[in-house]
This record gives sequence, structure tokens and C-alpha cells, in this order.
Amino acid sequence: MSGYKRRIIWLVICLATAGLVWRLFFAGADGPQRGGMGPPPVRAASARLQDVPHYLDGMGLVQPSSDVLVTSRVDGEIIRLHFTEGRRVEAGDLLAEIDPRPFQTKLDEALGALARDEAQLRNARHDLARYAKLVGGDYIAGQQYENQRALVRQHEGTVEADKAAVNAARLQLEYSRIAAPCSGRLGLKRVDAGNQIKSSDAGGLVRITENVPCDVVFTLPEKFAALALEALRERERNPQAPAPPVEVWDKDENNPLAVGELVSIDNQIDITTNTIKLKARFANNDEILYPNQFVAARLRARTLKDAVTVPASAVQIGMRGAYVYVVDQGNTVRVREVAPGISVGALSVIDRGLQAGEIVVTDGVDRLRDGTAVTLASVSETPGVARQENTRPTDSPGVSL
Repeated sequence: MSGYKRRIIWLVICLATAGLVWRLFFAGADGPQRGGMGPPPVRAASARLQDVPHYLDGMGLVQPSSDVLVTSRVDGEIIRLHFTEGRRVEAGDLLAEIDPRPFQTKLDEALGALARDEAQLRNARHDLARYAKLVGGDYIAGQQYENQRALVRQHEGTVEADKAAVNAARLQLEYSRIAAPCSGRLGLKRVDAGNQIKSSDAGGLVRITENVPCDVVFTLPEKFAALALEALRERERNPQAPAPPVEVWDKDENNPLAVGELVSIDNQIDITTNTIKLKARFANNDEILYPNQFVAARLRARTLKDAVTVPASAVQIGMRGAYVYVVDQGNTVRVREVAPGISVGALSVIDRGLQAGEIVVTDGVDRLRDGTAVTLASVSETPGVARQENTRPTDSPGVSL
């Protein structure tokens, strides 16, 4: 057989194969399948009208509501510690004692000086009263009376200085007993009893952190700054309204940890990251949130009322944008361009292009084209938002502020 005839035979085989492939896979796109094959089966869902919460996601860090490094205000030897590491303390609880004897000695000296100078003041005042009578009868010169008055004022000043010295010495003695400046949980001790401590020591004695309640500082992209600010202003306009809720999850975004409320927003955008910082407050009574813990946060910024929702699997992305396959009454699918909004779990909000109650294909879209006849294997209703609350929500690229 010549090479020319072999090429003709191969060409015929290729054309026959191509025709068979077309009949099997593409003929059904325009009508019923020939050769006994019916319309492709698909699963579908009806679009549902419901209220959808709009969440904004960010990453954040747990911060204590107060964080205090306890230091000494005086220099001396620590003679006794009165706390246990890791325990909670209340403001005013005694934490440590510094040897008080040097401070007691200074206080005694100041008290002695005050007693001496007060005695001199009393004597000077007695003399001044006597001189007042004498100068009235011209028994002494007026200058002598004035000198005595000046002496009294001098002793009065000395006594006032002595009182200040007594107060200072008493304060130093009080500082030898170190008390907790705030309530919270103690960290690890930085120094042991018997060591010398100075007021200039940077390490301090122990750190107290209060994480009941605690805060979470998290960031959002700058495009959501206006939406977050509006959520906070709504509370300011109506103090009776609940604060915008904030949920925190573990850093792997698998387990919810706590629910708090938004309390403040930073006054400027970080130009290095194009993000804005927000602060949320959490009661944290179970102390599940720990200072410097890395968490994922989500802010419920608003609720979309009567939004059209469909399963997220119904939304397809093509060269012209997002679209869905809508099933008409004759079980024929039509391509419908839509404008998707936010997504919550496995649900997508459709901002434009779809009405509640319309049937959209959710499974089996691979063989569909505009005008393809289909068989509905099942038609379900789009799930409610409440069933999606235990999943992480995401913002679709179609979100507009």
C-alpha cells in the first residue's frame, strides 16, 4: 500500500473519531442526546432571601487590659517576699518587704529635728508676745520687736521644712513595703529575698498582667476602614444599641475561642502595611485568651437585610466575570451574569442579577452550555445563614463598600 493511501485511511479514521466524540460530548449541549443518551443530570438549589451578617477578618494579638512591672522606689535589701508566682493578686496586696531599719532611722532623725525646731518656735513666739507689750509702753526699741518677729518667721519656716522632711522619711519607710499597684496575675519573680534591689533596676521585682478582661488588637485592610468606623459610630449614635461583636478564633482558624465587642479604632492607617488597627474588649472570665496570643479575629460590621443567597458552588467565574446557570421551567439552563457579594461559609450573596426563588445549578456544570437541556437530579433550598456560623466567613472580591 502506498504512503498516499495510508494517509487517506488515517485521515478518515481521525474524522470518524472526532465525529464520535462530538456526538457523545457536545451534541447534548443543543438538545437531547442522540444515540439513546438523555440530558445530563445536575443538582440545583433555589435562591433564598435572608439576612446575612457581613464579617471582616483580620489577624490580631491578645493584650492584657493592664500590664505593670512592679519595681522598688527605694534602695535596700529584700528581707521577705509575700507572693507566689502565677497567682492572682488584688491591688494593694503586699508583695515584698525591704529592710525598713535605715528608713526608720531617718524618720526618727526627722522627727527629732522637728521637735527641736518646734520648741524653738514656741519660745520665739513667747518672746514676741512679751516684746509686743514692752514696745507698746516704749520700754524697748521698735527695732528689737521687729527682729523678734523675723526670728519667729524664720523658725516657722524651719518647722515647715522639718515637717516636709518627716513626710519624706515616712514615705520612704512606706515604700519599703512593696504593694501590688493593680489587680492581675503575677508572672515569674525577677529577684529573691536577700538580694539588694535599687529603684533604678530595669528588671524590677515581678510583672502583673490583668487579662480579665483583656483586649485583642487586630488589623484590617484599609479598604474596610470606613465600614468598621461606621459600625462603631452606629453605637455612638445609639448608646442603647449593642456594640459591634468581634469573634476570635485560634491562629489556625479552626476553633472559636471567645466573643467580645469592638471598642476603638486607630486614628490613622499604617502606610507600610496599608492596614488599620482595631481594638476589641473580651470579658475572658475563663482566661482562655492569654497575653501575646496570636489569634484570628472577625468583626461583624453590619447585617445585609433580605439578601439573595445561593450555595457558593453555584457561582462560576469566566472570562467575562461571575455567572450562574439558571434552570428555566423547561429544564433548560441559561447563563446569567451576576455580581457576587460577600461569602459566609458555603453561601454566597448575589448583589445583582438573580432573584429569590430562581433555580441555579450547583453540581454538574462541567458539561453545560447556554441552552443545554438538563435533568434535575435534586433541587434543594439554599441553607440558612445560621448553619454557617461555625465556619470561617470570607469576603469575595466582589464586595463593594
